[in-house]
Amino acid sequence: MTDALLSPAVDPDGAPFWEYAARGELRVQACTPCGELRFPPRPCCPHCHSFDSEWRPMSGRGTIWSYVVPHPPLLPAYAAQAPYNAVIVELADAPRIRLVGNVVASADAALDSVDPARLRIGARVRVAFGKLPDGTTVPRWLLERP
Repeated sequence: MTDALLSPAVDPDGAPFWEYAARGELRVQACTPCGELRFPPRPCCPHCHSFDSEWRPMSGRGTIWSYVVPHPPLLPAYAAQAPYNAVIVELADAPRIRLVGNVVASADAALDSVDPARLRIGARVRVAFGKLPDGTTVPRWLLERP
């Protein structure tokens, strides 16, 4: 069992996403020839099958597409912060792209810093980048109307 929050598993296709996040930038992989955005990152475009891609900046704004409030049994580090939320955010400038994260009161706030009762599907959020205890920077979400 772990007593720390889990860090993302970084593979070669997704490494640029995490490198941009560490700089405070939200970027999504795009196919260079056809322009289609894709997430999660992968080597080949599912639309035109090209292997050429680039990373496009996103506005960092979106809406809550769905959310859950995890219940026990939880890993110890997560149980200590329950109740908290896990959200799926649909990006405003790329509606087919959805990212998973947590709505928090500030970038480095605890997972339980926002009462899950305040969340609503369709609520507007904006990205904030927080650091995990191991130094990994992750996108988190702030309610636009706290």
